[in-house]
Amino acid sequence: MRIFVTLLAAAMLVGCQSKIAETFDTRQNAGPCPPMGAIYDVARYVEFADATNETYPNIAYTAEINDVRMFCRYSDDDPLVAQMEVDFAFGKGDAATSDTHAYPYFVAVTRRNGKVLAKEYYSVVADFKGGKLAGKTESFSRIEIPRLDESIAGSNFEIVVGFDLTPEQLEFNRAGKRFRLNAEK
Repeated sequence: MRIFVTLLAAAMLVGCQSKIAETFDTRQNAGPCPPMGAIYDVARYVEFADATNETYPNIAYTAEINDVRMFCRYSDDDPLVAQMEVDFAFGKGDAATSDTHAYPYFVAVTRRNGKVLAKEYYSVVADFKGGKLAGKTESFSRIEIPRLDESIAGSNFEIVVGFDLTPEQLEFNRAGKRFRLNAEK
């Protein structure tokens, strides 16, 4: 009896597997997926309550892009189709005035030489729920990159993510300024 149940379960799994496998495109990718990631200069977001006072007690909101993941698919001369996830971490400083904050960011497709082919702007909202820290994962279900023909590989493109910063925020990041807790206290 035990052998019969095991064989029946195995037969059911094989039957399910073949039906599931039929729904997937099993052709091999025409090449590698595009490199992706967050641009260092715009991967951090620091907003001060008073832009002229860059001190720790004057921080209203902060954010950082922690991780970017992507899965892509293309074959023959089909367009490259990518799915992407971005992990954000958010902070609320002492100068914050609300329990929620919208952080503007972008996703861009570029050529390897840096030329921007497409750029879309988004906003992710952090809900601190009375706390000081929050996190969120944003998913993009379909990024499509047209290819002229099958000789164009995904490695000819890059997909980059970053916060849409003000000139002052960008200068703050480029200057390498960071806030560290004083270990002596």
